[in-house]
Amino acid sequence: MSPSRQARAIARAGAVAVLTALVGALLPAATAHAQDRTVQGGRLDWGIKSSFQSYVTGPIAQGSSTLQGGAATVGGSQFRFHSAKGSYDPDSGAFSAGFSGGVHFLGHKKGGSYELDLTISRPTVKISGGSGTLYADMVSKEKGTGKVTTNAQVPLATLGMSGIDMKGGSGPIALNNLPATLTSQGAKAFAGYYTAGTELDRVSLSTDLAAKAKPDEPSKKASPKPSKPGKETRTGRIEDAAVDWGVRRTFREYVTGSIAKGEWKLLAGAQDGGALFRFPQGEGTYDEKKQTLDADFAGAVRFTGEHGLDLALSKVAVEVKDGQGTLLADVDSKGSKGSKGDKGVTLKKAPLITFAAKELKPKDGLVSLTEAPSKLTADGAKAFGGMYKAGSAMDPLSLAVALDADAKLPALPDLGSSASPTPQAKKAEPKTENAADSSDSSSPAVPIGIGASVAVLLAATVTFAVVRKKRAAAADAPGSDS
Repeated sequence: MSPSRQARAIARAGAVAVLTALVGALLPAATAHAQDRTVQGGRLDWGIKSSFQSYVTGPIAQGSSTLQGGAATVGGSQFRFHSAKGSYDPDSGAFSAGFSGGVHFLGHKKGGSYELDLTISRPTVKISGGSGTLYADMVSKEKGTGKVTTNAQVPLATLGMSGIDMKGGSGPIALNNLPATLTSQGAKAFAGYYTAGTELDRVSLSTDLAAKAKPDEPSKKASPKPSKPGKETRTGRIEDAAVDWGVRRTFREYVTGSIAKGEWKLLAGAQDGGALFRFPQGEGTYDEKKQTLDADFAGAVRFTGEHGLDLALSKVAVEVKDGQGTLLADVDSKGSKGSKGDKGVTLKKAPLITFAAKELKPKDGLVSLTEAPSKLTADGAKAFGGMYKAGSAMDPLSLAVALDADAKLPALPDLGSSASPTPQAKKAEPKTENAADSSDSSSPAVPIGIGASVAVLLAATVTFAVVRKKRAAAADAPGSDS
């Protein structure tokens, strides 16, 4: 072999070796399995079918809808389901999230019962292979016959997934305004009010993701400590407490609806539970023998909107005596523009609502009261500018008082990390080579970027071989000085 050909052979062998080493180093990363993730926290917003809501509450059915299990409303026509739990595979895009809460529709009252009686609860969204389905538990009274059927996780609606890439997510997954179409099973469970193929309200959801724990990883959650014996009769200081109250559902709907077009903001540590507001960090005293409670809480909520809506409630307190509870708060209302009767009001520690609070006995170091019906007081009517009369039913109130440092307060509905009422859509993005700069191994840009890098290396090697071939041909040509 001539010296020039020997040099070319050595160069080609070196290039192949370098390429093999580089490709070998890159391919494992390209084919590595992205870590599966659990769905932990989030919410689903869905009006089911707006026209059905209007029918139920309209002059024909003259009915109502009642929220269950911590479900809330968003604006004037959407229900919010909470506390998502499920799984997600970044490689395949397979996604499953089950939500808590429900809504109960009643209409066409005859005697002591209703001809229309439908409950939809625990919606679950499953997405796989580019298609999506919404499932739900359903209890319905069949139209005409009155036969009641109960079905768990009925495939209620198919979801339009066009243009959405579910692969490679690592943070919150948000899907906005997914088209929903009633299935044949859903039509049957819907008590015959609609046929299969009927367009339902669009679905929006947002969920948080957490890395799935490995089998050999011990749980980091500490086991709850048992309550100490001999503490069943308590008098004295409260360790911690929280009061949950949503004010009034129709008021929240008015604030965010088409008239006021407003919002509310939580201040000073108050928390949003969807259908309720939590005022935490309760401090005060409790006497089991006298059945009295006196506690002050942190947090404030301010409602604002058009037509001069500006109402703030702060310094919330709860007092219990003689089997009756009272929620008090400082009130600052600016009054409504154009309303002669509502010029605003400022009240200090005003009793806003009353509620039944009998037999507040501790259990495992915790005194609790769950969804106690409440009524508006005279001062409460002033606070709302006469929008509601004294004695009007307000949202139920829940109270939890920890008497031991080890006692845990009930968890709030988990709405996820984002506080925006309308989640943003996670749509398919154009695949660009510079996306390989992402450091998240579960991002779809990583394998795409690695594939592009390998292609560049292959192209560079081919180019190098072609150049060497041209140079070799020139060297072997007659009359060459090389």
